[in-house]
Amino acid sequence: MNYGKVTIKHIHHITQDVLRIVTEKPPQLRFNPGQATEVFLTKEGWEKEGRPFTFTSLPGDDHVEFTIKTYPVRSGVTNELLKLSAGDKLILNDVFGEISYKGEGTFIAGGAGITPFISIFRDLAAKHAIGNNKLIFANKSRADIINEAEFSKLLGQGFINILSEEILEGFEHGFVTEEFLKQHITDPNAYVYLCGPPPMIDAVLNTLHSLGIAGTHIVQEGF
Repeated sequence: MNYGKVTIKHIHHITQDVLRIVTEKPPQLRFNPGQATEVFLTKEGWEKEGRPFTFTSLPGDDHVEFTIKTYPVRSGVTNELLKLSAGDKLILNDVFGEISYKGEGTFIAGGAGITPFISIFRDLAAKHAIGNNKLIFANKSRADIINEAEFSKLLGQGFINILSEEILEGFEHGFVTEEFLKQHITDPNAYVYLCGPPPMIDAVLNTLHSLGIAGTHIVQEGF
């Protein structure tokens, strides 16, 4: 379903290369936390260049929010988004996505792969159901961490950051290795939620299987 044009209400950077875009919400729009839509620009020459972006607002909000990592050097859609301002329009297409909350567990995100989890954790917080969920968030540096303050408030000690290119007190350093996951995944029957760059996800999947995590308890986007 094509939801037609929506007007941008707010657009601003939340990290050096990540935009928060808030738009009007089509009255007929329905989605579940973790799902995405295909977004099109209304700019001439870009109308057919749709890209998938995850909803980071909640289904019951009176607006739509996207949290989008931009890649200016690629001269693609996200670079064009950097040129937009409040009052410009976007087109929203079908809703899709297989990431959804199944039960308590460990969420593992790399960079912009955090976006499906933003809406899920906001939804859990609204329901007072954060419980024992953990979030492992892998980034290059602290400046790359999306919504750090929000996740710290929601999860406390359950928010675990690992940085590959920066050594800071209070932050893990390195990559999401088997040894690292052994420290943080203590219940093999709990769910594991994954979203991030394909090389990272492939490596983490191999590790999870070696740790005895059943495929039925691994939640990721289908390809």
